[in-house]
Amino acid sequence: MAIHYYDAEGIFHLQSQNMSYVIQIVNGFPVHAYWGKKLGLDDSPGSFIDLSGNLSLDRLPQEYPQYGSGDFRNPAYQVRLEDGSRITELVYEGYEIRDGKPELCGLPAVYTESGEEAQTLELRLRDAYSGLVVKLSYSVFAQFDAVARSVLFENAGKQSLQLLRALSASVDLPAADYEMIYLAGAWSREAQLQRRPLGTQGGTTIESRRGNSSHQMNPFIAIASPGIGEDQGEVYGFSLVYSGNFVASAEVDSFQSTRVSLGINHFDFAWQLLPGQTFQTPEAVMVYSSEGLGGMSRTYHRMYRTRLCRGIYRDRERPVLANNWEATYFDFNTEKLVQIAQAGSELGIELLVLDDGWFGKRDNDRTSLGDWTPDLRKLPGGLGGLANEITALGLRFGLWVEPEMISPESELYCKHPDWCLHVEGRRRSEARWQLVLDYSRQEVRDYIYETLSGIFSTVPISYVKWDMNRNLTEIGSATSSPEQQTEIAHRYVLGLYELLERLTSSFPDILFESCCSGGGRFDPGMLYYMPQTWTSDNTDAVDRLKIQFGTSLVYPVSSIGAHVSAVPNHQVGRITSLKMRGDVAMSGNFGYELDLTKFTDEEKEIVKEQVAVYKKERKLVQQGDLYRLLSPFEGNETSWMFVSPNQEEALIVYFRVMAEANAPGRRLRLKGLNPDFHYEIEGTGSVMRGDRLMYQGVALPQLQGDYASVMYKIKVVHP
Repeated sequence: MAIHYYDAEGIFHLQSQNMSYVIQIVNGFPVHAYWGKKLGLDDSPGSFIDLSGNLSLDRLPQEYPQYGSGDFRNPAYQVRLEDGSRITELVYEGYEIRDGKPELCGLPAVYTESGEEAQTLELRLRDAYSGLVVKLSYSVFAQFDAVARSVLFENAGKQSLQLLRALSASVDLPAADYEMIYLAGAWSREAQLQRRPLGTQGGTTIESRRGNSSHQMNPFIAIASPGIGEDQGEVYGFSLVYSGNFVASAEVDSFQSTRVSLGINHFDFAWQLLPGQTFQTPEAVMVYSSEGLGGMSRTYHRMYRTRLCRGIYRDRERPVLANNWEATYFDFNTEKLVQIAQAGSELGIELLVLDDGWFGKRDNDRTSLGDWTPDLRKLPGGLGGLANEITALGLRFGLWVEPEMISPESELYCKHPDWCLHVEGRRRSEARWQLVLDYSRQEVRDYIYETLSGIFSTVPISYVKWDMNRNLTEIGSATSSPEQQTEIAHRYVLGLYELLERLTSSFPDILFESCCSGGGRFDPGMLYYMPQTWTSDNTDAVDRLKIQFGTSLVYPVSSIGAHVSAVPNHQVGRITSLKMRGDVAMSGNFGYELDLTKFTDEEKEIVKEQVAVYKKERKLVQQGDLYRLLSPFEGNETSWMFVSPNQEEALIVYFRVMAEANAPGRRLRLKGLNPDFHYEIEGTGSVMRGDRLMYQGVALPQLQGDYASVMYKIKVVHP
């Protein structure tokens, strides 16, 4: 049993394999009592809270703090009533404990496959004046040191009310000397690891107001002990399963405690609740680790890979692909694509992806979004004819789409100019010469579903890259009431989820990959529908070290799309070796994004070897445990390794960016091995114990030149 209730003390003790989370009811308020290493169970645990001290709301570590009744710190929710007041006071009414984990209506969430995997606690709170009922949900997992939290609001009163703030989780930690760690950046330099000390009184906030989770900030923060490392120190992770505007904050108060909050961004948000209506917040997945950032990451990886991602590709090895984008951009025809496919088949590549430019009159990015009909000038036989030629070569066929967008220069816009997000009478801001379709409207979603399903059901497509290339502006809907206009950003996300659920359910054999100009929507919400994401439009091998390293803080390697591209690199102009480009890309879902017909004979042999190695090792890379060894954010070297669940094999990759004159000899200490196993380093005949490989390390070769890398495979040697 994962949840234990002590009636006399009003204590709920949630336990996982290595973690405890304790809630105590104090004066009618759920109070956060403990979160950390697993505690033993007592018949009479006594109070976790000092009931003899000052119990004012401004000092109580509440589980879901409110505005206006004595707590002056960051509230978890706020409501406006019909009389204009914003004062509510939620008081504990009761609880329910159930096996398993219920689904969230209309929202992605982690899941269980049997009732034994988790238990869920629901705390019921009520505001007597307004009739507002709030249900706090906590799911704790037997095999993951994680708590999944969400909140359901119900207007059980007789008057309408308006939610002004509805966060998913709030936790008061009993100290202030923490580091806050998060992922920041911009287009082409996503997931840059940031560390900021807290300690001093005041707040630190990251957020998105762009309509999606954004390149700039990822919906994740970690609160860690000072000097946290990969293998040591305590860390509390907070990850939001949501793809829209979010906010995450850490506020240090005057008594040196830290309030951590996470949820939908309350900026420009309000949601009307009529009597009888409900509102469900997204889910916050909170992970505890006493084994540093690496321990936290591996918990998120295992959980998100196996209990967030869904469908047949969740556990299936992903194909090696070639994408024509950087090979041809918009300038291609059937003959050119077949030539690339032919070259790919000779190299062992398994899938050709046709990117932008196949539809309407799409010779550049100024036209035709919304007109999802093949351009017969480029593809005389249509998509079906091209796909048949590709599959005849032994490759599968994939397709790029951008279904959330509409070009003003398109047939669809001429027919339905009101289908985009806009405010009547105001300028419609274009980005990349495109506008955003209003996914809060059912008829818009139905059109996209019918159009895409018509293609997916008639063309042998096995992979779809779903792109989104701009942020949301003029967020308004022509068919919504004035009271609903502050709901449109969230309704857009809900509409997107509804459409993705329909499409992925209708076409379960298609591997969907999410993209948002690269990593602009790399979040758990999208992974629920699409098990992998295009990590960044920046394909430079050196920049990708930081991007993929940072992304791995939360997201499993099976979700990270990574391709070899041409040099000089199209984003930064850097020239790196084909060897290094391959080793970086093989550390994710592997592919090529260049003209395969232009390889020299020598390059073809290198590529054939890369493809063969990846096919041999991809199960280990995509489903093994990741251990980060050297950080690109801390020096000239980067290294990581993938270890099989039984610890019998591992793949180690090491990168050195700039060459050093007369460099000293280096040893690389490995991680995650069984210290008592004997391992052979393939290709060398050398056999070493696991403890020696981890504590003494393996000797690195003297690499020549800039941008160098080496890959090792080790396997257990059975006596």
